[in-house]
Amino acid sequence: MAARVGLTLERLTRAAAELADEVGFDQVTVSALARRFDVKVASLYSHLKNSHDLKTRIALLALEELADRAADALAGRAGKDALAAFADVYRDYAREHPGRYAAAQFRLDPETAAASAGGRHAQMTRAILRGYDLTEPDQTHAVRLLGSVFHGYVSLEMGGGFSHSAPDSQETWSRVLDALDALLRNWPTAPAPPAPPTPRSTG
Repeated sequence: MAARVGLTLERLTRAAAELADEVGFDQVTVSALARRFDVKVASLYSHLKNSHDLKTRIALLALEELADRAADALAGRAGKDALAAFADVYRDYAREHPGRYAAAQFRLDPETAAASAGGRHAQMTRAILRGYDLTEPDQTHAVRLLGSVFHGYVSLEMGGGFSHSAPDSQETWSRVLDALDALLRNWPTAPAPPAPPTPRSTG
């Protein structure tokens, strides 16, 4: 049956990604995908191991799409311009493809993660931060900060957290990016380690 309807792994993955956007990433299963194609579940197991395998493939697709968008947005940009373009890619993708955005947060096993486009995201983030003259370990601290702010803001916004009060969410988003830029340009220096205690005299 699968061969007759022209099912391929790529077609199944893209259909599952569309399904995730429609009904939510958590609701995507092999059974739900089989219903979408009006085939028996068994027909899909020649392509997919199980629902976890399917979700992993959606996650890999989402990471690839996000990385491609971010690379295009960053071309020729630096400093705050690059920071804002990078942030807007994540926010826009989440609003256009909520299920795929959720999939991009799916925990991958170490081997799969290493082979995914996740590494490209990290490289682009660090390239932006090098424009702010951040070195290690501060660069890693800043990578974690940006990821937390972008994902946290987008998640709250998509959940309707900013829909019932002024100012408009877009205005706040712009101010958040202004604040991040100011912070990155004035990154606090690490405190000096405490001095070792002075030995007490025994004389």
